[in-house]
Amino acid sequence: MPSPFPGMNPYLEQPASWQDFHNSFVGAIREALSPQLSPHFFVKIEEQLFIHEPSAEERLRIGRADVAMSRKSEQPQSNIAGNQTTLEAPRQLLVSTDFEVEKHLFLEVLDRQRLDVVTVIEILSPSNKLSGVDREQYLSKRRSILRSPVNLVEIDLLRGGPKMPAEENPDGDYGVLVSRREDRPRVGYWPIMLRDPLPRIPIPLRDPIPFAWLDLQDILHTVYDRAYYKDFIYLGSPAPPLHGADRIWAEQIVKQSQASPS
Repeated sequence: MPSPFPGMNPYLEQPASWQDFHNSFVGAIREALSPQLSPHFFVKIEEQLFIHEPSAEERLRIGRADVAMSRKSEQPQSNIAGNQTTLEAPRQLLVSTDFEVEKHLFLEVLDRQRLDVVTVIEILSPSNKLSGVDREQYLSKRRSILRSPVNLVEIDLLRGGPKMPAEENPDGDYGVLVSRREDRPRVGYWPIMLRDPLPRIPIPLRDPIPFAWLDLQDILHTVYDRAYYKDFIYLGSPAPPLHGADRIWAEQIVKQSQASPS
């Protein structure tokens, strides 16, 4: 059965579910677009890496501390056995091997003949939205795209974190930006409230196919069904939390969906 929510399902935003949903959503977008684009264009799933290093106190260190070195270790020593020579380094340093690599998937639409990128489709993740090095890295990439002849589609299905920079950001819990290269600096923007259905949006290309169409709500339902999210996402809570009337509304929807036969 499809997601019980009329639009974005806020339970998919919790950390335990988001990465899986994000990656599945990317794949489902490609499946929806590819038949519309063939044979002039094709869609590839690409990835951007975000490397997270722990603080100095948390790092796993390798090597000996300098204070443990003897005077003898300050001079190279040779140990000749046959034709092999072993030199002891004059100093020992500390390096970190403890870091996490986050893979952020996105989509590129390419021209089949020219093999150049026509459109980039981004589904924002917490690493894009929350303040810090990862957001700055993404914003640098975003600026590069907006200065290029490449179209940009940016889908934000996360309530947490600040919106992407724009001169005017309409109110909305979620949003979709469509930047067609011919129209810049003007962009199309779809503000979406929690209780709104996700829109059907145009994906700008180039002649002979100026646009393709993407029904975001239909894609969300498809991903929800295939992953059987109904079996586990409601064990947790929306993140960030819902409050007041929205919290009551969401809990009633979940309760009704779980009471209904699958």
